[in-house]
Formats: sequence, C-alpha cells, structure tokens
Amino acid sequence: MMPSHAIAGEETGGDPEHLTQTARHQAQVDPLAGLRAPGDPPWDVYLTGTVFLDIVFTGLDTAPVRGTESWARGMGSSPGGVANMAAALARLGLRTSLAAAFGDDHYGEYCWDALARGEGIDLTPSRTVPGWHSPVTVSMAYEGERTMISHGHEPPPEKLAPDCPPPARAAVASLTPGRRAPWIAEAARKGTRIFADVGWDDTGAWDLAGLADLEHCEAFLPNAEEAMRYTGSSCPKAAAHALTEHVPVAVVTLGAEGAYAVDRRTGETAEVPAIAVEALDPTGAGDVFVAGFVTGTLAGWPLADRLALAGLTAALSVQEFGGSLSAPGWSEIGAWWRRVQSLDTQNPAALRRYAFLDPLIPTHLDRPWPLRRAVPTIGFGRNA
Repeated sequence: MMPSHAIAGEETGGDPEHLTQTARHQAQVDPLAGLRAPGDPPWDVYLTGTVFLDIVFTGLDTAPVRGTESWARGMGSSPGGVANMAAALARLGLRTSLAAAFGDDHYGEYCWDALARGEGIDLTPSRTVPGWHSPVTVSMAYEGERTMISHGHEPPPEKLAPDCPPPARAAVASLTPGRRAPWIAEAARKGTRIFADVGWDDTGAWDLAGLADLEHCEAFLPNAEEAMRYTGSSCPKAAAHALTEHVPVAVVTLGAEGAYAVDRRTGETAEVPAIAVEALDPTGAGDVFVAGFVTGTLAGWPLADRLALAGLTAALSVQEFGGSLSAPGWSEIGAWWRRVQSLDTQNPAALRRYAFLDPLIPTHLDRPWPLRRAVPTIGFGRNA
C-alpha cells in the first residue's frame, strides 16, 4: 500500500463560487481507441435508473444534533443516483447512454443539462415527465461519513427504461431481490456484457436464487457483507469463489482492505489493497469503483489491472465532496500518478502495480495534485 501522506487529499468543495471542473475541462483519453472498429455498437455502456438531485452540505465538524441548528461551511448541488455511475463512466472516456425519467421542474432541467452538456452523456433513451418533480437527496458529510435524507415519487411506468435498450458493449445493472428487469435479458441476448451490483436485502432472505437476472451477468460486484450473506461464507474471499458458481467474474469490495476478484473462465484471481486517502465524502465511491472495473474489462486488461484502476478511481473520488462530480477523469488520475512517482518514500513494488497507467496518461498534463474542485450550484443562471 502506498503511504497515506503521498496521496492524502486536502479539504475541497467548500466554495462553489470559485473553481469548477467538468468533463469539458478534462484531458480526453479513449481507453478503447485501439479496439474500435466499423460496425461496433454506438455506445460503450448503457445505464438505466433514477436520477436524483443531490444537495450536499460540507464542512460539518460533527453530526447534526437533535434540537440544534448546524451551519455548514460549504454547499453544492449535482446530479445523483444513477448519474453517479454515468458521470464516472463518461469521465473515463466511455461512450455512455442513460435511460432515466427527468422531472419538468428546474431540478430536472439542471440535471439533464449537467449530464448531457457537461458530461457528454447520451440521453436519447431518457424522458421528461410533465408534472413529476425530481427526486431529491440531501447529504451531510462529516468525519468521512455521510447522512442522507431523500424524497421522491415513482414516475409513471411507461416513463421507465425502454424494453429494447440501445446496442452497447456493456450495461451496468443494479439487481433487485425477487424482481426481474426485462431489459437485462434483452440486452444480454444482443451481446451486451452485463455488470451488476446489488443493494441491501431488506427482506433478510439473502437468496441468490432471488437474483434471477444474475444468470445474464458477466460480472457481479457486491461488497464483502453482501457477498458473505448471499453465499453463507465466513470470509469475503471464500464468498467470491462461491459466487463464481453463478457468474463468471466475482468482485468483492473489502472497504479499507481493498478488493478481491475471481475469474472462473481464466482461473485468474487478484487482490489489490486499498489506497490510503483522507476520505472526505464517500458518496458515489461504489459507483466509481464499478465504472473503473468496467473500463478495464472493456479495454481487455488483466484482472489485477482492472481491479487496481477500480480501486484507484474510487479512492480519488472520496477526496472530493459530492457524487457524480467527484468522479475522477484521466487528468486527475495522471496528476496522482505523477505525484506519487515523485516521492522518494514510495515502495517500488507498489508503484509497479500501477505502471499500466503510463500509456494512458495525457503527456501535456501540467496541473498539480491534489486538484481543488468545487461543486457547482443550481442557484445561478447560465451567465453567472
């Protein structure tokens, strides 16, 4: 593991009126450039889900106390929910298409604009729903954790994902126990590679048979607790191996311990330790991890390199406040890579683990690391 002082982030995001970074300012890297050919699907990744407006309060010293008023030193807004994954994929250079319902309120307009214009995400399969207000999450970040309050209503059923998803190399799905999503089977039938995660099973059943769409998936990426509960295993690594009886690739995230992965088809196993960072806001880190793993997989990298990129991008994201706007692009990855190589205290073996980044890093990068990046707010007009 690399020393924490080499990659600890500074507190950011407290002043939305200052620096703002979006994908339009990122150095452009196409990790699939050498693989693209005529006749390829138009999109690298397809997503569907709910877009929230995330309002994030930052700079809180402690958790809010009942009956008192707390003042935050910073506040920002950004698209959240499935937008976290979409932005993370787009910033890593993947052509991303998103199907979601957007409210016809100012929140929905802001989220649409931030994703389509700011991140270059294709929203052709998405819809604006008249009279439906956007779901909202208020997040309070403190002591490396977060507390969230959300509100929203289900959009009309006909405004959800299309039955026939657009052709894509891959799709990312969130599996729901006891419920099939018809688009997953349809996408897999067309040759789309499905990567899936899962939320907490509120029913307490933890029955893998209840994850019916797992049969269509190439990779399953639960956290350690979820993996152990679904398999009845006593340790995360054993759980990962058990999961490969149901899906070709199992990736189990281990929190501060990193991640472990098994590929049944190739026999590969990989374990990558976590990068020590100062975690300011973990919102969206799991989505960024999945985006990194999908990117490496589509690029045809070895399992260990895919896992390393996933862990690195997730680590960089928690040093920023917010969800979708904390996702790193290649300029942030490059700045980190140059910074850690410049430190005499680095472990050479740890550095070699990330040498696969060299061909991808923009050569003209001249910005320092860590980068300061504020979260924009919807409170200003376009010309502000």
